[in-house]
Amino acid sequence: MESPVIREIKKEDNVAVARVVRKVLEDLGVPKVGTAYADKALDSMFENYQRPRASYFVVEDGQKIIGCAGVAPLDNYEGNVCELQKMYFLEEARGRGIGSKMIKICMEKAKDYGFEKCYLETMPYMKMAQRLYVKNGFEYLDAPLGDTGHYSCPVWMIKEL
Repeated sequence: MESPVIREIKKEDNVAVARVVRKVLEDLGVPKVGTAYADKALDSMFENYQRPRASYFVVEDGQKIIGCAGVAPLDNYEGNVCELQKMYFLEEARGRGIGSKMIKICMEKAKDYGFEKCYLETMPYMKMAQRLYVKNGFEYLDAPLGDTGHYSCPVWMIKEL
């Protein structure tokens, strides 16, 4: 059996990526408003990351996309900080070390882009995700940075690059 491959997003991945993100959010009971679920960019992720200092990756297992994540400059923030964005994995991808590999790839890309720190937002009940972030060097913040529009995500974390 082949190992999953992490690669940059292609235009033809847009539908599958949106499906993965929405499926994970629905499975977790995340609010549809004030989270990634409602983001206009969700249906055109390839196009959304065709800008300076932004990259988005997918995890492909066979012919199926089972996870995704990206980095881009933190919206509405004055400083050299990127955001780890829309990192989601279907249940079949979890517990296989793919999350740590994805974070490593995203952090290397962020360093290549010259960012000094990486920020993320998540939900309080996404405990497995938070453990993964802490294991990979993220620390909790007391308040959000920038303004991502994700007002329903009250857990904020940051990592020095």
